[in-house]
Amino acid sequence: MNAKSDLSGDLRTLLAIAREGSLAGAARRLRVNHSTVFRRLGAIEARLETRLFDRQGGSYVTTAAGEDLLRTAERVEAEMEALERRLSGRDLRLTGSLRLTAPDDIAEKLLMPLLTTFRQTYPDITVELVIDNRMLSLTKREADIALRPTREPPESLFGRRVATLTSTIYAAGALSQPAPGELAQRPWIAWDDGAGPPAIAHWLAGNIDTDAIGFRSNSLLNQASAVRAGLGLAILPSFLGDSDPGLTRVCAPPAALDTGLWLLTHPDLRRTARIRALVDMLYDHLRDAEARLNGGSGR
Repeated sequence: MNAKSDLSGDLRTLLAIAREGSLAGAARRLRVNHSTVFRRLGAIEARLETRLFDRQGGSYVTTAAGEDLLRTAERVEAEMEALERRLSGRDLRLTGSLRLTAPDDIAEKLLMPLLTTFRQTYPDITVELVIDNRMLSLTKREADIALRPTREPPESLFGRRVATLTSTIYAAGALSQPAPGELAQRPWIAWDDGAGPPAIAHWLAGNIDTDAIGFRSNSLLNQASAVRAGLGLAILPSFLGDSDPGLTRVCAPPAALDTGLWLLTHPDLRRTARIRALVDMLYDHLRDAEARLNGGSGR
């Protein structure tokens, strides 16, 4: 690549194509149109006089030369991300933007009033809320702060444990509440296969026949709506189920379903002023809501 080329842009383009396996996927990742990615790739291959991808139908598969270049691109990417984190970590200004990620139920029921307070306190800080049930990469700066239920947060991250999150079984308020021995005979609502907390999947596998699960969703807010509509029973966080007048607890929260609520960030960013300000405010306010989070269990 000559000096006139945009090296970082070229590397981002190549990595996006390799990771997505198509120009369309790369365009979505880079937030540009398909023709832009096609033009960039053509220009890169022309400068290098080397084919970097084999076209197999609609898929793009790296050639040997492409694999060699991508290994270098990944190393450069990692170094640039580390540099950005170190520079951001020295930022002592209470201005700028930050990205916070949380699952939909936590974002809707816990975060909204707190983010209103934060905005009023720090009007020069813009919060970008990324609602996602996946654990986004804080190392790759997909988010700066994560508020997550987890039993074992990644050791590579800096974290503060807020409280114990309990969960239990909920039914629609209009339904007669089943006795524990009747649970297996009721219809159930659950996470999509492979999604959701492992503890819930383990509990369901040991107590409920798979055939009893007639509705699945990757959203706890949607699962709560499904219970309210009479589609069946579901395991929901206590803070979500207890606050819904259309839902009723079937039993006390089993300890086997407990998890921790954690505030996580990358160690390089923990001293960034705007990130520290949001982490501290969320921690203090959520600690005050501990009884709500643990369902009154005292755990």
